[in-house]
Amino acid sequence: MLHGSSRLLLCIPFPSNLRSISITHHQIHNDVLDFFNDLLQQCSNAHLSQQIHSQIIVTGSYRSAFLAARLVAVYAGFGLLSDARRVFESSPIECFSNLLLWNSILRANVAHGYCEEALEIYSSMRKLGVSPDGFTFPLVIRASALMGRGNLCRSVHGHAVEMGFPWHLHVGNELMGMYGKIGRMDDARKVFDRMAVRTCVSWNTMVSGYALNYDCEGASEMFRMMGSAGLEPNLVTWTSLLSSHARCGCRVRTMELFGVMRRRGTGATGEALAVVLSVCVDLAAFDAGRVIHGYVVKGGFENYLFVKNSLICLYGKHGNVNAAQILFLEMETKNIVSWNARISSYAELGLCDEAFAIFSQLEKSDEYPMVRPNVVSWSAVIGGFASKGQGEEALQLFRRMQLADVTANSVTITCVLSVCAELSALHLGREIHGHVVRSLMDGDILVGNGLINMYTKCGSFKEGNSVFEKTKNRDLISWNTMIAGYGMHGLGENALRTFDQMIKDGLEPDGVTFVAALSACSHAGLVAEGRELFDKMITEFRVEPQMEHYACMVDLLGRAGLLQEASQVIKSMPVEPNACVWGALLNSCRMHKNAEITEETASQIFNLNSETAGSYILLSNIYAASGRWEDSAKVRITAKTKGLKKTPGQSWIEVKKVVYTFTAGNTMHAELEEVYRILNVLGLQMEVESYIPDIDEELILLGHRY
Repeated sequence: MLHGSSRLLLCIPFPSNLRSISITHHQIHNDVLDFFNDLLQQCSNAHLSQQIHSQIIVTGSYRSAFLAARLVAVYAGFGLLSDARRVFESSPIECFSNLLLWNSILRANVAHGYCEEALEIYSSMRKLGVSPDGFTFPLVIRASALMGRGNLCRSVHGHAVEMGFPWHLHVGNELMGMYGKIGRMDDARKVFDRMAVRTCVSWNTMVSGYALNYDCEGASEMFRMMGSAGLEPNLVTWTSLLSSHARCGCRVRTMELFGVMRRRGTGATGEALAVVLSVCVDLAAFDAGRVIHGYVVKGGFENYLFVKNSLICLYGKHGNVNAAQILFLEMETKNIVSWNARISSYAELGLCDEAFAIFSQLEKSDEYPMVRPNVVSWSAVIGGFASKGQGEEALQLFRRMQLADVTANSVTITCVLSVCAELSALHLGREIHGHVVRSLMDGDILVGNGLINMYTKCGSFKEGNSVFEKTKNRDLISWNTMIAGYGMHGLGENALRTFDQMIKDGLEPDGVTFVAALSACSHAGLVAEGRELFDKMITEFRVEPQMEHYACMVDLLGRAGLLQEASQVIKSMPVEPNACVWGALLNSCRMHKNAEITEETASQIFNLNSETAGSYILLSNIYAASGRWEDSAKVRITAKTKGLKKTPGQSWIEVKKVVYTFTAGNTMHAELEEVYRILNVLGLQMEVESYIPDIDEELILLGHRY
């Protein structure tokens, strides 16, 4: 019984003299070669190509280097690279003098990513004395570029010059592309400038090279030069130009360029629309994104996978998760990017349970068995739980990720380190640090800053400073983290010394730097230094004070008992003070028992449409402490009427690698009776030693036992 493809092959009319020719003559006639060449070009599946191959062997036509090259190309096209290599290796010796066969096997290996093998084949070809041509060098250059080895790339370039191909159009275009891929745009520009003939491909290669290397100025210059040379930028040029600006973070300019592109009537590619959609996500420009969605539908790009993924990101990250879900369900084919777009959208919106549900669905999906959570999927759900304060869940997921044998990247590690910092889980943080060193990630600035943050928040300044000193190319975040770390532990002078060193090193402080430094002054009682710093911020560094800076100054002065001066700062503010500013003054009134300013502050707090309960609770406690129980109750009723709830206080302690969490009002803790027993013992010991604790009035009002 013959297969369908075999029957089809036998139905094709062979030349009548085909078999006699193959038996009686070693020379292969051109009509036989043409016949098999036509068959191979029309070949629609791998099985049929193997059937034709067998006929080529039977007729003796396998001795043709031309047919061998065609077979190599056909097999490679069907993904059968091992069959393509067997054809090449079993070809008669006389075929190896034919450059066509060598070019065919080179192209097959490069197309499948076997660049090192391609270069070995090229080396063998040269040893046999076969000279490359204008088709060989582009393949060899492409293989070198994909391997990313600068010395190898320059060596191949030198060989092209030596063989007389430096100004060949296709060779020149590939050389420019190669230098762009390895980040050597200066060398790419030299090749471009020396080219006698340039096509639109040459210009586009340069524009895309600059885009790849985050150089939007270089891309724009090339774009302008192209117009001056009389060439009209095409869709590829525009797409590369848009990409260059988007990659450089010039999002507004990207949108402007897209507008120019539309007004010129150039149209758009799916790639260009995907770039602009990603910019709309970053700019939170949802209305503009919906307009781009209209262009997507009008241009017929809605079924392009990467465009659909960008649309899911747009709607999901702007809170329209229902629209994102509809787009997702419409997709006939989904890749890991599609799933990650939904997971990250929910995670960034704080909908961690929903994000985890989609993540679990991806883990167990039978519809796409080859698509499973990757490091981006894991990082998204871990980061979502971490940012929402659910550190334990984030750590559990990280442990599951490790068991799933998924290698963490810098984003994952930074999320986990932030959890360690919030939970003061120093031991676990050190374990992560060890993993970072073993994984050679200690040179990553994102990870380095995460380690500095973790160590300083856990109070281990020796280790934090060690990481800080070893971090190469420290950025502003590195310095801000060290300043904030010193400040939160009351080491104000250390914080100010770090600030001064940062200035000496040539870094310009930003608003975050001054919040950290002013807060450090506040916690350490450095009033004069804080005043001076606030003045420098405005006069010397030209940083406009924001609400956070005023809150720090009010807290600094208030803690020092300078309540009138703190009140004056509030009155001189160019904007209406918010609950944080009034709360800082109110807390100072509580510390120094100033009833007059408390009343003034209370009236201001009641006039605010604040959604935070902290100031109300603090005011209620102040009234309770002074015996004004009725006023205290009224404040709490007002807070309750407004629907304000205070987040329960929490504390953590790490014992034998396990983090134990305690939450105010939680009576379900497994060791609660033992905790109370120890507290009672400590209370008796404090009484014996005549120590008077500073008891939180709120806990007394809520009836918590100490």
